[in-house]
Amino acid sequence: MPAIFLPRQQTPAQLSGPGTPTPRKQLATTGLSVREDMIEFWKEHSQTGTVEEMMLDSHAKELTQQEVPEILSMLPSLSGCRVLELGAGIGRYTSHFLTMAEHVTAVDFMESFVEKNKENNGHHNNATFIQADVTKLEIPNNSIDFIFSNWLLMYLSDEELKSLMEKMLHWLRPGGFLFFRESCNHRSGDSKRDFNPTCYRTEEQYTHQATSVEVEVPKADQKFGFDIVLKKKVQTYVEIKNNPNQICWLLERVPRSSNSQNGFNTFQQFLDNQQYTSRGILRYEKMFGSGYVSTGGPSTTKEFVDLLNLKPGQKVLDVGCGIGGGDFYMAKTFGVEVLGLDLSDNMVDIAMERARNEKLPLVQFEVADVTKRTFPEASFDVIYSRDTILHIDDKLALFKRFHSWLKPGGQLLISDYCCGEKPWTPAFEAYVKQRGYILYTPAQYGKFIQEAGFCHVRADDRTAQFIQVIKTELQRAESIKEEFIEEFSEEDFIAIMNGWKEKLERSSTGDQRWGLFHAVRN
Repeated sequence: MPAIFLPRQQTPAQLSGPGTPTPRKQLATTGLSVREDMIEFWKEHSQTGTVEEMMLDSHAKELTQQEVPEILSMLPSLSGCRVLELGAGIGRYTSHFLTMAEHVTAVDFMESFVEKNKENNGHHNNATFIQADVTKLEIPNNSIDFIFSNWLLMYLSDEELKSLMEKMLHWLRPGGFLFFRESCNHRSGDSKRDFNPTCYRTEEQYTHQATSVEVEVPKADQKFGFDIVLKKKVQTYVEIKNNPNQICWLLERVPRSSNSQNGFNTFQQFLDNQQYTSRGILRYEKMFGSGYVSTGGPSTTKEFVDLLNLKPGQKVLDVGCGIGGGDFYMAKTFGVEVLGLDLSDNMVDIAMERARNEKLPLVQFEVADVTKRTFPEASFDVIYSRDTILHIDDKLALFKRFHSWLKPGGQLLISDYCCGEKPWTPAFEAYVKQRGYILYTPAQYGKFIQEAGFCHVRADDRTAQFIQVIKTELQRAESIKEEFIEEFSEEDFIAIMNGWKEKLERSSTGDQRWGLFHAVRN
């Protein structure tokens, strides 16, 4: 793994990972500082400059063969970009970046790794190789389009990680991207180590650190931070080593609004801390049915999915997958491959836990912002979404992305909250504003899909069905009241019932409507 040093103040307790404790006595009796210990550690593991040595894993060649294309598939286009690669090691990724980007600056601490990278990639005229400690690295502000870091941040303390995140926000141009990949929770490599100078954080710790950091740019009179584009597991490690702890993040440098979403830095934080807390998700599931957090649960899912005439081997993208009930249904019933995206970390955590229990390799999940996520053209046979796009402002732009991601003849199927013609009642105005929804009438919604290039567009107003489903769910809730209260609380029961009754009232007045949309790509 690429070597970047820990700060001097880090303690032996911080250096150890689960099951691989650092011997305190060893560190205490050598008379060496932690930084010097790290130098000795990486000198020991950089003798030959092989991929096995750098990755600290005997399966390195097999892993590299599969994981490099997987990692590269998650990245934005690097055409014309200036790339900064931190912890570049011997250049497993450098060689690829040099064929894609305008210029690549590859940085690593270990001289032997830098020299090996030069030997492999020095013939390119768009490369710069730097031997440096990343904690002391200086890069001009607003000079980089894309920063790539692979197995680096786990060698930094929390303080150093925060400092580096701030520096990277300065180094990146507006709209620039940061990609990093880390071993979470415990070690992954199988090489023998007398001690393990690594800080294994949880996914949640990295996500919090990355999305909480902000910098102010005085000249622009503007604050900037990172928004999550995607977060996902490295599937290669899941398949080869049954290891789900290799995690990737792709982040975008974006301006921070002074009137952020209800006091949260990002919309994703708002979702996970307010609208879709873990407890709130499970309350919704109790109303909608096991595995579901969308209107009608399993009954509407079966009805709508049947419209698609799915075939084994087809690829489905589920936008706003929630906790995965619809994805498991599609994979089990029709043998399709499903990729579920949701911006809520809490949703995806529950979905992935259920996927492990279901043992369904055909279904994968990732935390992703669908307005920023990219896929190659013609990647999917079906794009499916249930009651999610109400959160998204520029629906036409999104539908154009969907159109490009679908294969010719591919199908789009969406159910979503809609609205009646204005003026709305004050209560509905307040509700929409509080939730941050962007709503259109079913007819307007259908026109956006048509403008995006789809044909055979069908836009159905399903409000009557919506009302009937709500009434059925209310009756079901009354029948399981004691069970609900035992599992949650009476206060939770009252809150959820009131929420459903308000939905019923909004729909009955005609303000809130429900649309079902089906279309085909030419």
